[in-house]
Amino acid sequence: MCSDDRQCRSRPDIPPDKAHGSSIHADVPHSARVWNYWIGGKDNFPVDQQAGDDYARIFPGIVPLARAGRDFIDRVVTYLTADEGVRQFLDIGTGLPADNHTHQLAQRAAPDSRVVYVDNDPLVLVLGRALATSSPEGAADYLDADLRHPEQVLTGARQFLNFLQPIALMLMGVMGHVPDDDTAHAIVDTLLDALPPGSFLALYDGTATDQAFIDAQHDYDSTGAAPYRLRSPDQIREFFTGLDLIDPGVVPLTHWRPAPSPITPDTVEAYGGIARKP
Repeated sequence: MCSDDRQCRSRPDIPPDKAHGSSIHADVPHSARVWNYWIGGKDNFPVDQQAGDDYARIFPGIVPLARAGRDFIDRVVTYLTADEGVRQFLDIGTGLPADNHTHQLAQRAAPDSRVVYVDNDPLVLVLGRALATSSPEGAADYLDADLRHPEQVLTGARQFLNFLQPIALMLMGVMGHVPDDDTAHAIVDTLLDALPPGSFLALYDGTATDQAFIDAQHDYDSTGAAPYRLRSPDQIREFFTGLDLIDPGVVPLTHWRPAPSPITPDTVEAYGGIARKP
């Protein structure tokens, strides 16, 4: 589905050879494509739409949560670029391209911004590379790498970003793919250790704060799709240990410097924030 006909006409279709090849499976739901379906995109298959509808029947809050996540990213990138002077972004687990993607938001405020997207999903890489048109002054590149191998991510990112200047590390709705807490913290620590002082961590994730959300995720995990770990708000905050939090801290997404909106719910079952590396 696509909520905007103009968007549908302007975006490339999923290539048939890619959709049915050995790397992209159209018969098992995929989190990036399901998420794309929830935010009104068209880059998904019937199996993703069915999984998304099944999830929403158990936990109707997932659709406003997905859209609140998209809005949170918009506000975070705009804030980091306009208020903190960030000109480099490392966006890991970016998912399928959306309107106002990270490089578009950053380059709107600062045309010389450089953005590296990291994902290991073939469909994300195909569509992302087709759509990532940068400003002449900046850059937007896609890196085929896995969050669970942070050294691989860093090696690739060093080809595009200057690691002597501040970088915003973005982990938006992805750490649930690493269910073990020790492993998840080790990944974030490895990535942050490589960044210079004055860099930022921007992170959000769904939280185990609603039983319907927990039940829906359990059912989704049983479909054969990649499972996702919902953490508590305090567990989300632990990712920011040792960093200087930006007000208002780690809060529900709709409470983080919200823009007035008559359709945004008061709160969603996801927490996030931004922090500066000393």
